[in-house]
Amino acid sequence: MPTIPPLLALALRPLPLLPLQLVLGGFLERILRRNPGLLDRLGEHRRARFGIKPTDLPFAFIVEAAPARLSVVRELPSGLDACVSASLANLLALVEGRVDGDALMFSRQLGIEGDMEAVLALRNAIDDARLDLAAELASLFGPLGEPARRSFEHARDRLTGASRERT
Repeated sequence: MPTIPPLLALALRPLPLLPLQLVLGGFLERILRRNPGLLDRLGEHRRARFGIKPTDLPFAFIVEAAPARLSVVRELPSGLDACVSASLANLLALVEGRVDGDALMFSRQLGIEGDMEAVLALRNAIDDARLDLAAELASLFGPLGEPARRSFEHARDRLTGASRERT
């Protein structure tokens, strides 16, 4: 899968993280409202803290399920229950079920550290939700949702190198 060009990643480094955190946190809340049972699948791992590191971006995410919260950080702190790292394209494709996480892990395009059971619970929760991030984003645009969805799908497909077909 393609990666974010290093020059673009370098240009993103000095940007403040708070606006990104507010937007992504609101987006996560909206996804959870539209998919209310998504985090129930975590079971005993509902209190786990997950680090998500796009390897081609100068920031990372901490995702917590109880209470639902997303934080954007420059570096992942120690003490997280599990950490997942991959290129942004691979992470997006994983969320939408467009690639096989096992295949990415065995090809060393996906790194997992920490509590493997918690990561598997998270993966199962996301897989069951069958998220379509382009549709989720488009829902924010009201009457302009359909043209926005097509634009987001085009951008996603270019980034992930995939068609609209799910695997």
